Amino acid sequence: MFEFPLRLSKVCLTLPSTAGPVNILREVDLEIRPGERVAVTGPSGSGKSSLISVAAGLERPTSGQVELFGADLGSMDEDGRARLRRGRVSLVFQAFHLLPNMTAEENVAAPLEIARTPNAQVIAQSWLGKVGLGGRRTHYPHQLSGGEQQRVALARALAGRPSLLFADEPTGNLDSANASLVADLMFDMVADVGAALVLVTHDLNLAERADRIVLMRDGAIVS
Repeated sequence: MFEFPLRLSKVCLTLPSTAGPVNILREVDLEIRPGERVAVTGPSGSGKSSLISVAAGLERPTSGQVELFGADLGSMDEDGRARLRRGRVSLVFQAFHLLPNMTAEENVAAPLEIARTPNAQVIAQSWLGKVGLGGRRTHYPHQLSGGEQQRVALARALAGRPSLLFADEPTGNLDSANASLVADLMFDMVADVGAALVLVTHDLNLAERADRIVLMRDGAIVS
């Protein structure tokens, strides 16, 4: 029996608003197999990004169960969830979230150093080379284009060789050429490290590169 990196069972998320409670997620069931690449699509407001927040343990569901690597996130506090994610789960967002006072190399090396990974700087240099930025490793984020910043973010996410990568609209802020390059790198590197991928995207061409497409509408998985 293999361990599912991620399992959601009857997950609901309801948030308050001035007009009354809003059902963001409605009894979502989802399983991700080791190494599987799953694209989550659907219209804006369908709950795709909320699904990632709940699945990664960044937000607690109102009801239902989320299991990450066999551990029930509902039984853990915030520190426990962070410890579980460390070294096993990475996230890439539409916004690059690079630290502005750190170079590209330092941004990639920082999570490795926090995890006490030996030779963090050497690993960071290697991963920047993989994304074609070996010559830009001493540049700060403001000195990099949007496409280059997202490639740094991708290198940072995968340098620790996680088992699961969440990617929320990773090409959403990029022009078509850079979006294609980032998508190619993401799928190649996820395969290289053997990570499962949960990809939220509006881009159907990008979604079709996944092993499976999950369609969401009004907070529920419809197909």
